[in-house]
Amino acid sequence: MAVACHKASFGNCNGAAEQFEEDGPRKMSYPWFALQVRSRYENIVTAHLGGKGYEWFLPLYKCRRRWSDRFKEIECPLFPGYIFCRLDPLDRLPILTTPGVVLIAGVGRIPIPIDEPEIAAIRVAVESGLPSQPWPLLQIGQRVRIEHGPLCGLEGILLDFRGHHRLVLSVTLLQRSIAVQVEDAWVTPIPQSHRAYTGPTIRPAVEL
Repeated sequence: MAVACHKASFGNCNGAAEQFEEDGPRKMSYPWFALQVRSRYENIVTAHLGGKGYEWFLPLYKCRRRWSDRFKEIECPLFPGYIFCRLDPLDRLPILTTPGVVLIAGVGRIPIPIDEPEIAAIRVAVESGLPSQPWPLLQIGQRVRIEHGPLCGLEGILLDFRGHHRLVLSVTLLQRSIAVQVEDAWVTPIPQSHRAYTGPTIRPAVEL
């Protein structure tokens, strides 16, 4: 099932919330940026962004939370406090004046776009419907390629957790990752010499 929702629709589609702008001034050609938002303001901000005609992406996962005397399964952001949005970095004011937006992640006053392959990998993982959850950023580990199953073609770091293999996918700029459960038979190790250079670590900085 595709995760694309109708224009101006802000519901969830199979573990992700996102909105696409088909026409108008917000062009699909702009890169993705990470918007840091106030705690628990993710849905409020996406509603405002959709109203302004921006394309946004809010990856979600199912988690259990305690409500009085019982547990309830709800959908939570995979990257709490962040929303991904396509925008023109030279026209940031409409974004920064959106209620709930704190800053655009970057270096100093310069917004830094998210690598397109990283966003694409997160979207594929969310669309797959496989169990996923937020995960600490990993800098080392066995890098693998998924050759079979719904994540076929993705690369990431493989780890073993409680008897299950998980593929860790990262958003380098945010220094955050998610982990998606995978089957042993899907995985092929990537030789050391073929591993891609990931570049220096960039830390999010406050947008003034």
